[in-house]
Amino acid sequence: MNPMRTIRIEKVTLNIGAGKEQKDVDKALKLIKHITGIDPVKTVATKRIPGWGVRPGLPIGCKLTLRKENAKKLLKRLLEAKDNTLSDKQIDNQGNIAFGIPEYINIPDVKYDPEIGVIGLQACVTLERPGFRIKKRRMRSRKIGRKHSITKDEAIEYMKKEFGVAVGG
Repeated sequence: MNPMRTIRIEKVTLNIGAGKEQKDVDKALKLIKHITGIDPVKTVATKRIPGWGVRPGLPIGCKLTLRKENAKKLLKRLLEAKDNTLSDKQIDNQGNIAFGIPEYINIPDVKYDPEIGVIGLQACVTLERPGFRIKKRRMRSRKIGRKHSITKDEAIEYMKKEFGVAVGG
């Protein structure tokens, strides 16, 4: 097989949207640190929404991006929390995968913390092939060709082969 056609994980992003309450944001920060052992980054609002009491610059959640081996290890644990099953609606046409975990206590090796309570989180997985750097480089960036981009079926096959995930309708 052509080595340029192999699919790999570019990154796994964890995200918790906590809203305008600062104590909820602090719980979300503590949860992601509890799951991964790495400090997450606060996300701030960019728009004013008076009905929700949100203004620009207000912390409303947190996120963390993992790459390479750390991403692979965490993804295995997150998929176990979902019983190694995904819906085909959770995979888009570019091969990206997004799923939610309603309660963090479903993740293996994560114990319940009374200070945090019960919170869910979202996980997004971005897949890539060698050569995808051309769309992100600063000089002479280019689009990925249609033959080289990852399709939904290829992403499903990769997840089945690499992680033993069952993808249903």
